[in-house]
Amino acid sequence: MKEIKRYAGVDFFRIPAAALVVAIHTSPLASFDAGADFFLTRVLARIAVPFFFMVTGQFVVSGLWDMQTGRVMRYVKKTALLYGIAMLLYLPAGIYAGHYQELTFADVLRMLVFDGTFYHLWYFPACITGICLLYLLSRFLNKKQVFAAAVLLYIIGLGGDSYYGLAKQVPFFADFYETCFSVCSYTRNGIFMAPLFFMLGVLADEHIPDDRRILWAGLCVSFPAMTEEAYLLRAFRLQRHDSMYVLLPVVMFFLYRLLRGRQIKGIAYVVPVSTRIYILHPAMILVVRAAAKVTKFTILTENSLVHYAAVLLLSAAVSLLLVIIRKRTGQVQKASAFGARAWLEVDHAALGHNVKMLQEMLPQSCKLMPAVKADAYGHGAVLVAKELQKAGVDAFCVACAAEGVRLRRQGIRGLILVLGYTHPQQFPLLVRYKLTQTVVDDVYAERLNRYGKTIHVHIGIDTGMHRIGVRSEHMEQILHICQMRNLSVDGLFTHLCTSDVMTERFVNYTVAQAQAFYHVVEQMQAHGYACPALHMQASYGVLNYPELAGDYARVGIALYGVLSTKEDTEQWSNCLKPVLSLKARIASVRTLYQGESAGYGIQYTAERDMRIATLSVGYADGLPRALSCGVGSVLIHGCLAPVIGRICMDQMTVDISGISNVRAGEEAALIGRCGDLEISVCDVAKQAGTITNEILSRMGARLERVRI
Repeated sequence: MKEIKRYAGVDFFRIPAAALVVAIHTSPLASFDAGADFFLTRVLARIAVPFFFMVTGQFVVSGLWDMQTGRVMRYVKKTALLYGIAMLLYLPAGIYAGHYQELTFADVLRMLVFDGTFYHLWYFPACITGICLLYLLSRFLNKKQVFAAAVLLYIIGLGGDSYYGLAKQVPFFADFYETCFSVCSYTRNGIFMAPLFFMLGVLADEHIPDDRRILWAGLCVSFPAMTEEAYLLRAFRLQRHDSMYVLLPVVMFFLYRLLRGRQIKGIAYVVPVSTRIYILHPAMILVVRAAAKVTKFTILTENSLVHYAAVLLLSAAVSLLLVIIRKRTGQVQKASAFGARAWLEVDHAALGHNVKMLQEMLPQSCKLMPAVKADAYGHGAVLVAKELQKAGVDAFCVACAAEGVRLRRQGIRGLILVLGYTHPQQFPLLVRYKLTQTVVDDVYAERLNRYGKTIHVHIGIDTGMHRIGVRSEHMEQILHICQMRNLSVDGLFTHLCTSDVMTERFVNYTVAQAQAFYHVVEQMQAHGYACPALHMQASYGVLNYPELAGDYARVGIALYGVLSTKEDTEQWSNCLKPVLSLKARIASVRTLYQGESAGYGIQYTAERDMRIATLSVGYADGLPRALSCGVGSVLIHGCLAPVIGRICMDQMTVDISGISNVRAGEEAALIGRCGDLEISVCDVAKQAGTITNEILSRMGARLERVRI
């Protein structure tokens, strides 16, 4: 998927960055040349921690400006927990090394909040402190102002780090930094250093042209210049600590943008392994030293390069082992999710395939705006939207403001268009969560405008469906809406109501709708209005009228691999793959004797002795009650098992007489494939006398959505 490829370089670089952190604490070249070791550990390796800060900035701290503060706070809690575990891990080593002798309360506070309780653990409180600081600033300042504040803090931090030798020559600065050092041992912390690199990460997704030649040129100029800066500072002995250079943010800007553009294949485990290497490598230093002492293999400590290699390899091996154990444990936990009474499986590969196929049917200038309303047609709106976002989709449409708010709170960015009516009491949600509202008619436009705050809107144009929108022939009303002070008109759309049927009458009606829409666009242009984003196609429009493509296509049911009817789905089965399967657990297996009846209303009476199974799923889960009494079937062990009796709210019964070895706890497929057979949602819809859209969108909220 596009998003994964785009950031594969960032993920890959985590391992070299972790290796550079290990180098800082082991000095690999110290046995050979002090100058070379200085370059490796005090120049090259200084890109490692800023890199990790920038990754956190892009993928976490950016949530402060994207209405995702919940995600940011979860990260802070997770980091605090990790910090606590690491503190406990290194407590014995710190006691043994005498780090905690005669500590005052102020010393303990300084270690916890700034310095870390072991030398490499400063990174975790720096993350927590830096993010909390940016959170406070973001409440009062916009993104650019916060960035400027972070730059200022970094400049101040330089005076207490690499440029301390100059700063202390001025009495005021000398006193200032002495006061700082009474609170924190270094300015390399979450107040002075971390915020700038967090903000560089936040700004990584800003629309800055990424000409790789310019980026490479910038890196090739800035890194040697930073190297020269470091050696000059070293020559004049100005550093108090050498973690912060003037040119380090410049180097990181070019390097990070180059890594973002690397389209390399992702490597499994790199993210969790790199984190564990960072945490565990000091412990591995102790292990290697102990091993050298016990085995008398002194080269492990006497040769700095061998020592580094041993520590790095051991750290990587232990980290990989822990990740593998965690992954297998996670697989067991994931498998236990399938122990639920009933669940939906969402095939992310099929979803990605459908995105690709639908996009290929459209011109490059037309982007998908997937409909994720009704919980993404029952598939799970958050789950689906996150997968689509990874695939590069940055526009979505929903039915109501509440659906849009839910997506925002779960980290979904980009355009979210509310297709339906939003009550004026919920107008604040449109502004707060940056939702785009549909103008359903001219009276509604007036109400939106009277709210008094800028609301982004798309104007619905009624070209013949007569459901919502301003009539296409009412140009004065449309132009008046464009003039409203508090409405930012970002789009114009209509809905093709007969694009699913290709008979002459309906084709003519669709063409007439399109012509009416284009006439509105022409009239707007004639009156001097720049036409905003245009869209009229839904799923059937993309398939049957690709030439009508605008700036967006509001794909819905086709995105999920089916169309409204079985016949339509079969026509496009070579292009689309179904995304959803419905599974349920067998709760009980029993014998129904000849003459006995089963279920409510004793609708089914056994004509012979038979085996029946009760499934833990019912109409409250979205299974149509119309499938009762033999209309529908399920799949067990790759065989059809007809429904007997009435489907209940939470349970249903099927005939398993012809299926051997069926046991309680096993699964049955109500929608999906089992063995060589498949029951499609089209089959279920046809049996129930409805369309797939209804079946899918009524899937119950209590069904767990599982990504496969």
